[in-house]
Amino acid sequence: MTRRDFSERDIHMALDGELPSEERTAYDAWLEANPEMRAKSARYIADRAALRAALAGVMDEPVPARLRQAVLGEAPARAPAWRSRWWLSAAAAAVLMVGGFGGYMAGIGGGREGGANDQLAEQAIAAHIIYAAEKRHAVEVPASDKDHLQTWLSNRLGLKLVAPDLAAEGFELVGGRLLPSGEHGKAAMLLYEDAKGERISLFVTAESSATAKGTYAAEADGPEAVYWLDKGYGCAVVGSLPRERLSEVAKSAYGQLLAGISS
Repeated sequence: MTRRDFSERDIHMALDGELPSEERTAYDAWLEANPEMRAKSARYIADRAALRAALAGVMDEPVPARLRQAVLGEAPARAPAWRSRWWLSAAAAAVLMVGGFGGYMAGIGGGREGGANDQLAEQAIAAHIIYAAEKRHAVEVPASDKDHLQTWLSNRLGLKLVAPDLAAEGFELVGGRLLPSGEHGKAAMLLYEDAKGERISLFVTAESSATAKGTYAAEADGPEAVYWLDKGYGCAVVGSLPRERLSEVAKSAYGQLLAGISS
């Protein structure tokens, strides 16, 4: 079969799960050979995660009857013109959200419908994709200033945050940064690196009551998140390690975070 040229449109198709399976290997090779397109793919993933986080509360709401009527052409005929235009715009936005955002913003999880847990994992993966690849600006505060890093992030998040020591798992702390989080306002990201330059990250938000745990991957060949919500924390360890190893690292990080509450 003649190998075809790929384009930005194929990135959208791949993220929507619409790229033919027989073209996936050639597409992945093309993406790997084109840093600019690979960066665009990462940005689209991050944009979708940020949009879902920002609109998380709206997405979970049922579409109001008046908006459905407007979309179906059943809105009251006597509605003022300004109100009709506003409701139609709102209806269009609601339909896009309920339908999974449409275009390249949809379907990163292959049609999987996730709740708050998946949204936490998606935010963590998006942050990892953006910052783990950075060489000079991956973190705001380096590991050499660990005490300040922990105090600063703890104050910003409103919970006690102790940077886990993952040396036994082969990872050393690089540093950390503060990030926006749509549902909780702020999130912390701690970045770790092993001797081979492989990086993992720990994403932490304040979570008041939920309890959950699991794994999530935005793309089949992308980084995976092992996440949990417990004891006031919403956390995810993200990386491209084999799942069993990533889970072991996550267990160690989780145990140390909880131990830090009472220390």
